[in-house]
Amino acid sequence: MPKEKKYVIKGGRVIDPANKLDEITEVYVTGNIIERIGGKKNFQNRTVVDATGMLVFPGLVDIHVHLREPGDEDAETVETGAYAATRGGITTICCMPNTNPPIDSAAGVRFIYDRAREAACWVYPIAAISKGLAGTELSEMGDLAYAGAVGFSDDGRPVMNSQLLRNALTYSKMLDIPCVLHCEDLQLSAGGYMHEGTASGLVGMRAIPGVSEVAMIARDIMIAEFTDAPMHICHVSAKESIEVIRNAKKKGVKVTAETTPHHLLLTDEAVIESQFDSNFKMNPPLRSKEDIEALRSALTDGTIDAIATDHAPHPAQEKDRDFASAPFGVIGLETSASLIYSELVRKKVISVVRMVELMGTNPAKILDLPAGTLSQGAFADITVFDPNKKWAVDPDKFASLSRNTPFAGWELTGKPILTMVAGEVVFDEMRR
Repeated sequence: MPKEKKYVIKGGRVIDPANKLDEITEVYVTGNIIERIGGKKNFQNRTVVDATGMLVFPGLVDIHVHLREPGDEDAETVETGAYAATRGGITTICCMPNTNPPIDSAAGVRFIYDRAREAACWVYPIAAISKGLAGTELSEMGDLAYAGAVGFSDDGRPVMNSQLLRNALTYSKMLDIPCVLHCEDLQLSAGGYMHEGTASGLVGMRAIPGVSEVAMIARDIMIAEFTDAPMHICHVSAKESIEVIRNAKKKGVKVTAETTPHHLLLTDEAVIESQFDSNFKMNPPLRSKEDIEALRSALTDGTIDAIATDHAPHPAQEKDRDFASAPFGVIGLETSASLIYSELVRKKVISVVRMVELMGTNPAKILDLPAGTLSQGAFADITVFDPNKKWAVDPDKFASLSRNTPFAGWELTGKPILTMVAGEVVFDEMRR
């Protein structure tokens, strides 16, 4: 039998919020697990990774990813999306069910796990709340949970039927698997392409008001409170949403929430400045400066629990249309950690410890995943991050099959340079 691989990652600043660890020390890896952190120095018979001057933290966790398989493999597959994730320092991803056909059956859940066997990182399926994502009939949630679904969502669409949502939350509480909700009132947002505000008014663009998100978040929270069920809110974008979520948490409602890098860094003015580049079209849309300020404050006070990419790949021929007819969605797996570090950590909006918490520790807790920690005996999912590496975002160099990013050409400081999944180095830029 081959010998177990042994590594020691030495000299780096090791950050693990789950264990309140932040110090320069060593990480010892044996086989697929973390043997220990620190202790007696013993590098014998180990491959040494010199992380001096680097950050070392648990592999990041993205709980909101669209992989497009089955059905639209020209946009992304489980294999390509997983590898793209590792290039961004992400070792665990959760894929949404809006594929073709949707992941609304036990067979669909098992299909994802089967495809994930050869993937570069851990891939967990989130299954549909309603059959066919039609919003009319509840999926077989028990069967989906038994097959291994880690969450339930109709993401891409809200659950407009309040009784259906009540039933879904009731079952999800029994199964101890949360609903992951896309909150949007379709009557209020129908026909809109960008945020309703000064920018849309100046150009006469049909728009999506912030209240379309806020109204649905308020409704969903009330139903979650009534059923005493946990719920997670996807891609929060509006300042009024923050107040609703903050108040719900104060009341003890079991609600968690995420936002995205693009909603933290770009405003609706970018749509006009880009001359209506469809890579700036996403749902929810880019909102105002005031919304960004509210989201950033929510990162620091705990109202927002996680940062997720909402990685939504589209082939060039789909995005290469006029703004109105192009599909919603942007990608983010390969840029999210660098964007947050470069634009929020370096500018002291949040600390690097809080960044790891938002992008690793908390997402793992929200969906109860075996990830997000460097605890002894945990899977050796580790990211080595160079805080001083300067690089430019070049979509042509992405591992993703799609290129639809609004951050092309951005000059960033900070980049994942080595990613380890279960003790295997799956991405290594340290020797370059």
